[in-house]
Amino acid sequence: MKHLQPFQVFPSIPAPLSFLDELSRNLWWSWHHDAKELYRRIDPKLWRESGQNPIVFSTLVSPSRLKELTEDEGFLVHQKRVKEFYENSVLSKSNLTDSPFEPDGTIAYVSMEFGIHESLPLFAGGLGVLAGDHLKAASDLMLQVTGVSLLYRQGYFRQYLSLDGMQQEEYPETDLYTVPIERALGVDGKELCISIAGPDGEIHAQVWKIMVGRISLLLLDTNLPENSPEIRGITANLYPADQNKRLAQEVLLGIGGMRAPASMGIFPSVIHMNEGHSAFSSLERLAQIVARFNTDLKTALEIGPRTSVFTTHTPVVAGHDVFPADLVKPYIAPLKEKLGISEKEILSWGRPFWKDADGQFSMFVLGLRMSQFCNGVSQ
Repeated sequence: MKHLQPFQVFPSIPAPLSFLDELSRNLWWSWHHDAKELYRRIDPKLWRESGQNPIVFSTLVSPSRLKELTEDEGFLVHQKRVKEFYENSVLSKSNLTDSPFEPDGTIAYVSMEFGIHESLPLFAGGLGVLAGDHLKAASDLMLQVTGVSLLYRQGYFRQYLSLDGMQQEEYPETDLYTVPIERALGVDGKELCISIAGPDGEIHAQVWKIMVGRISLLLLDTNLPENSPEIRGITANLYPADQNKRLAQEVLLGIGGMRAPASMGIFPSVIHMNEGHSAFSSLERLAQIVARFNTDLKTALEIGPRTSVFTTHTPVVAGHDVFPADLVKPYIAPLKEKLGISEKEILSWGRPFWKDADGQFSMFVLGLRMSQFCNGVSQ
């Protein structure tokens, strides 16, 4: 029996309009009104119907309309203006003479979600929007920042009402052909995959990259054939209710999120952990400092927290992730040897300071204890 193979068809863009395709492959357009207006000007109705997604939009515009635009002097002038702004903002060499960071220094911004644009459903609310705005601002300021998160194939749920008035949720699958994403490459030039230890063996993750202006946003994806169905589902959607899956996500984000840039030759000078979800990154970073500088844990504990920033979005205990310590143990087992300490000591870094918290591991507490620079979004 023959198998059906789906494929995506994209129109041929006339040479005078080739910049439109280049622009669609970088989310820089999403926060620059003149760039969005350039697309809207082509066909306002189709632009709305596409969800303001340039890649989807390009499949809807007719060849005859594209041909018309090649002869539209006003449109070509508009395109030239956007192109010059884009090249100056994104492609020009950055000037960091007034920056406190070294020219090759990088800030790793680790977050469970990033809200860049509605066409990229990797966020649920304010935490993600804040993270997305940080990447946009970093690009405009020409700072060396690398975003790190997970690639949710089903994103966050969408709500609707059933015929009997009951609230329902659905998780629509994201078509990767409709987002400006590419496979990240390691220092060897090959497609990058990383792995972390899990309770039932290795968890493998593909590393993807999305450009947000000048900034690379790295996304980890466990939907790989070599993973079991359960592991493949780790990055299926944002904020799962299942505690085991939630913990696996946060370990992958933190530990895997530090291994991904390292495998690309990127060693952050500073890490920013956006809420406790990303606090495991502090542990992997300690291990990297010990290995890279051939130093001991005591020295690493002087370097790590002093170059780490932790942001919390709520001081309320109920708003923080707390896991049974027994669930955490399999994930931190490899760190015992790398850091040269006991499991008990690692668990103590996340032990809550409130009453009746024995046997628990708080991501919020871990983030606080591993950072000398802490701030809050809410009061």
